[in-house]
Amino acid sequence: MQATYLKINPADSVVVCLEPKKKGDIIKIDGRAITVNQDTPAGHKVLIKDVAQKEDIIKYGYPIGHAMQAMKAGDWVNENNLKTNLSGTLEYTYNPVNEPLNISKQNRTFKGYIRKNGDVGIRNEIWVVPTVGCVNGIAERLVNKLKAEVNGGVDNIYAWHHNYGCSQLSEDHENTRKVLRDICLHPNAGAVLVLSLGCENNQPEEFMAMLGDYEKDRIKLLVTQRVDDEMEAGMQILHQLYDIASKDVRTDVPVSKLRVGLKCGGSDGFSGITANPLVGEFSDWLVAQGGTSVLTEVPEMFGAETILMNRCTSKELFEQTVSMVNNFKNYFLSHGEPVGENPSPGNKAGGISTLEDKALGCTQKCGKAPVSGVMEYGDRLQNPGLNLLSAPGNDLVASTALASCGCHLVLFTTGRGTPFGTFVPTMKIATNPDLARRKANWIDFSAGQLIEGRTMQELVPEFIDKVMAVASGEPAKNEINDYREISIFKNGVTL
Repeated sequence: MQATYLKINPADSVVVCLEPKKKGDIIKIDGRAITVNQDTPAGHKVLIKDVAQKEDIIKYGYPIGHAMQAMKAGDWVNENNLKTNLSGTLEYTYNPVNEPLNISKQNRTFKGYIRKNGDVGIRNEIWVVPTVGCVNGIAERLVNKLKAEVNGGVDNIYAWHHNYGCSQLSEDHENTRKVLRDICLHPNAGAVLVLSLGCENNQPEEFMAMLGDYEKDRIKLLVTQRVDDEMEAGMQILHQLYDIASKDVRTDVPVSKLRVGLKCGGSDGFSGITANPLVGEFSDWLVAQGGTSVLTEVPEMFGAETILMNRCTSKELFEQTVSMVNNFKNYFLSHGEPVGENPSPGNKAGGISTLEDKALGCTQKCGKAPVSGVMEYGDRLQNPGLNLLSAPGNDLVASTALASCGCHLVLFTTGRGTPFGTFVPTMKIATNPDLARRKANWIDFSAGQLIEGRTMQELVPEFIDKVMAVASGEPAKNEINDYREISIFKNGVTL
């Protein structure tokens, strides 16, 4: 008979209900029979031992908070009786863990676009990138006009709207410029029109200098205040760009060139036992092939950060990770916000009770690979292997940051469901079978099969094949639905 509850780690003091439990149901675990004391929804936790007030409750082998009052075995553990242990910044000690992956190389390839600088894209699109939000409307008109005038030839044509580029100061202004630079240089773009107003703080010539040694025939600038007819001038440039990009063709590329972002949102109690571990298996496989994966959502590392810190391959990377985590905690504290108040109403309804509970499930996405790089917000990837990226947990901001650092696509696990996508393919992996069935128009792959009797060993090769297909041109659901946008992190004054 298929199991209806799961004890994740031998040290755990809770089990996760794979199906709803009724008051009076019996859970047989560790040679004991425990009576469920309250109706408990699927994805939620049932205590399997008595605990005293303030005693830690264990899940994934780690504390996920402490009991707010004395509790009995069989009690439903939720946000009403479990409180986070998180507070302020901490001092950490480096205790390196080196766990070999023991995954063989498979010489897999995908069909990608090889760029002149040796980089590889998985899409060949034409992008209009505004330097300032004032020209968003012009960018949209240009894109719509080009779409009406050409028939295929490139994978798609987009304008990436945002509200910034002017009236920002210091770090905010630089964050905007870095992300827009990263978009312009992303290999999923076969050609880019940089669209400027002319008087903005993000001055066009200075911005173009940020791009470095770029392909002048594929990235071009238009300053709209300097021409009489911006539509005529813009279309002339776009047709030139289209003539170049439309000649690009896909070719076989080693999987070692693939860069994948790891993200979760709308999480539930199944996230840490189905979709996130599945993505973690893929991440380890990709790293073993010489490829790259990137984990972000720093606030959702709180409570699991030491696991990542001790997987850093050097003391320097460890110290960078400590700085990344404590800087984000200080960001919360500087605004008078507690560092542990993260799970959303949807998270709590799905069975996630504290930030530690969320973080220990969230970090499952990066498997067991060593950490080979740590990046600040807006940085571009330098190191293959598993990287950590500084960005908040917000779904669109974090996904945009993953794409901006150079990820070709984002693997996005979800238990509640979400339709959005950022400027690269954003694959949705359902944590439970009900979501996959109800929202088939949003979901690319169901990890919920793992609670329907499929094994991880069976599912991983299928998931690898699916990701390779999307990398080779198969559209993700967000692309089919045309749900694509960007969001830039803001933390400062608007003038």
